[in-house]
Amino acid sequence: MRVLRPIVWATVMVAAFIYITSATHWDFAGVHSAGRYFSQPASAASGFAADEQNNIDIYKDCRDATVNITSKVNREDWFFQVYPQEGTGSGFLINSDGEILTNNHVVQGATELTVKLSDHKVYKAKVLGRNPGSDLALIKIETGKKLPALRLGDSDNVVVGQKVLAIGNPFGYEGTLTTGIVSSLDRSIRTEDSAVPLEGMIQTDAAINPGNSGGPLLDSHGSVIGINTAIVGQGNVGIGFAMPIARAKAMLDEFQKNGHISVPTLGIRTVFIAGDLAAELHLPSSGGLLIQSVEESSPASAAGLKGPQNAVIAGNYRLGVGGDFITAVEGQKVDGNETLQRVMNRKRGGDMLELTVYRNGKNETLKVHLGEAPTVI
Repeated sequence: MRVLRPIVWATVMVAAFIYITSATHWDFAGVHSAGRYFSQPASAASGFAADEQNNIDIYKDCRDATVNITSKVNREDWFFQVYPQEGTGSGFLINSDGEILTNNHVVQGATELTVKLSDHKVYKAKVLGRNPGSDLALIKIETGKKLPALRLGDSDNVVVGQKVLAIGNPFGYEGTLTTGIVSSLDRSIRTEDSAVPLEGMIQTDAAINPGNSGGPLLDSHGSVIGINTAIVGQGNVGIGFAMPIARAKAMLDEFQKNGHISVPTLGIRTVFIAGDLAAELHLPSSGGLLIQSVEESSPASAAGLKGPQNAVIAGNYRLGVGGDFITAVEGQKVDGNETLQRVMNRKRGGDMLELTVYRNGKNETLKVHLGEAPTVI
């Protein structure tokens, strides 16, 4: 082995010291950098931010009262063979006896209905009543035990910008929580399942997807302000809609009072006309609903609404004329066939309905005491 001369040895030692010092400096810088970017901040170590804790608390309080609903509906294939089709949705318990609010389209036509609770136990459910006009349904399970329930809040005082939370079963992923804000109010939307638009909807950017239907939309106090009902498109794009809980409260009040849920009845058939055709018939060209028939012994008949006296041919259609022409409903100008039904969706049997009709060249106001017909379960 060769021995380094003293001067050479000294030179090597100095060079080694410089190298080690330099390397150690950069190593320490790396450790410091790692500590700065990856260590837990003191604020996080001491607890969650206030908004985070609010989310956590609401989820803990409301998760067990949110349920998953599975429905089986018989369908026909191209060869008219009947086969069962399964669908999923959400709902939430409103009392300890097992009554659950959800969407009508979640349960409509179901030959079998089951509910899974957060403990993964599954129970058969029965439909107590439905309100198709508001896409609402009330169902019940029997568990033999008291169940947790959600508080029903106040949707009349909801404001744009307030925080909301949604819990549901999107794409079958049970107990999913999403958060957002109220994006807009009083929206009118049309779904594939509704004959007329759903009115007065709450718009939110909280992620809502297929399977969320029927689940609760909650405020920052954990109270239900809406029932998640519809989305734009096939998945979450930040535009979802919830039926205000006030509409469900009206349905529940009727069920508690009468033991059933009914739809209001009027007893007329109408057609919307406007423009030149209305003018030719000596009616206001701004438009209205021309009554084509009035059912005997109906609320409309009792209120004095008049049906057609004669008939004319308009294009390929036979049109009854000479009857009352409804120009406004509850003060709202008639702008299409759906105007009357939109207002009726907010009514219950026994309520009063105010109609403005054009008769004998002038407008008159008539009040109709609505009848009721039980919904088909």
